[in-house]
Amino acid sequence: MSNSSSSINQFLLLAFADTRELQLLHFCLSLGIYLAALLGNGLIIITIACDHRLHTPMYFFLLHLSVTDLGCISTTVPKSMANSLWDTRDISYTGCVGQIFFFLFLISTEFCLLTVMAYDRYVAICHPLHYGTLLGSRACVHMAAAAWASGFLNAVLKTANTFSLPLCHGNAVDQFFCEIPQILKLFCLDIYLREIGVLVVCVCLGFRCFVFIVVSYVQIFTAVLRIPSQQGQHKAFSTCLPHLAVVSLFLSTGEFAYLKPTSISSVSLEMLAAFIYSVFAPAVNPLIYSMRNQELKDAMWKLMSGCF
Repeated sequence: MSNSSSSINQFLLLAFADTRELQLLHFCLSLGIYLAALLGNGLIIITIACDHRLHTPMYFFLLHLSVTDLGCISTTVPKSMANSLWDTRDISYTGCVGQIFFFLFLISTEFCLLTVMAYDRYVAICHPLHYGTLLGSRACVHMAAAAWASGFLNAVLKTANTFSLPLCHGNAVDQFFCEIPQILKLFCLDIYLREIGVLVVCVCLGFRCFVFIVVSYVQIFTAVLRIPSQQGQHKAFSTCLPHLAVVSLFLSTGEFAYLKPTSISSVSLEMLAAFIYSVFAPAVNPLIYSMRNQELKDAMWKLMSGCF
């Protein structure tokens, strides 16, 4: 990292509120959302791990997705809560680097897992006779490992590249956590070149996954509409629609945060988009996946009834 970057020993994050009452309200609301995310994702992880009936590829990848959701929200929310509680805005330089690295690692892994889950649904619906062969236990482990490895490599490269640049514009970050688009505004680069660079990197890394998901779902819906019985169509849609909802929420807010033009840029819009994909999405994903999945709901009730 450069000397000018190293001379900064802390960054100032954007506060949600200025008055003490609103800061405490933000702390309480954030605590509630965080505990809901911990409960929901933790319950999915424990249920899938303990119920042998859920030891299938779809639930195996859902378990990994819940782990990334827990990691994402745990990377951003606790620090924001602490700042509101103690009426401060600072985060150490090392803490900011760590926050960017772990958030990129987890969010990139989540995108890869969502792509793998689209492939799982494609094989299950379009090639059901080959499902056991194409998605055996070894293949599932290899795909999950590849998703985590891809996320780790992406986080290392982007974090190292970001903090190798010299700082010229202070240390105030226009976001409630350290986020690359906001950190880049502080470095000594032309705004146009910054935007083009981020755009090219994001498109190159995400375009293949996005195209794969879209193509998979086009074939999935084509196959589902050919199923003669309404019950069969309903069962197929019940396993696909939650995944599609999560993908849509994740991509729409993530793309806005990273690829939006400066003409529609504002602090409030940027904070709202970041809140949705980094806090809201990990908290509601368990609800989305369990709402239409009777098998998962039954397993959860069985687990909870056995505990009380």
